[in-house]
This record gives sequence, C-alpha cells and structure tokens, in this order.
Amino acid sequence: MKRLLYIVTCLVAMGGLHAVPVPDNFLPQRVETVATGPAAQGAEGRIVFIAGNSDATFNVYSITGQLVKTVRVSADQRVSVDFQKGFYIVRCGNQWSRKVVVR
Repeated sequence: MKRLLYIVTCLVAMGGLHAVPVPDNFLPQRVETVATGPAAQGAEGRIVFIAGNSDATFNVYSITGQLVKTVRVSADQRVSVDFQKGFYIVRCGNQWSRKVVVR
C-alpha cells in the first residue's frame, strides 16, 4: 500500500496524471432503476411490499418472533399495509429476511 501511494505521489509530482475530459454524449441521458427482486421498506405507519419481477410472499414477524401477518404480492405490484409503530422482521420466502422500522 505504501508503495502504491509513493508511485501515485511521484506521478502527480511529475505531472503524469491528468484529468481527461469526457464527451457529453458518453454519459447516459437518463438512468432508470429496475427492481428485479422483492423488497420491503418501513414508512410512516405502514410497510410497503414490492414484488419485483415475480409473485412474492412476505411473512412479517414481531421482534419477539411471533408471526403477525402474511402478505402476498403479484408480480410488478406494490402493496402498502398498515402496522403499529415498532420493529418488525420481514422474511421473503427462503430468499432473505430484514429488520424493518415502522415510524
């Protein structure tokens, strides 16, 4: 690491590193976000479930591990479900589980 830092410092001192301008047409004009997989996020008084490209089933657990609700969402759909304030564990099938905060 010290060697790399030394080399970079020497190149900068000798004028060997220069910024290269990027043409305007090189940068993308518009960036789109594509949701490919299921997701869940906490919001004000609710949890928003997003299915992604295929149908998804979400299990919502209290922080003590008790199953609170099961939510099924069709492909490319978004569902908002009201919950009380607190911490929840959201599990999507056997794919992932996350802590979600409802404010």
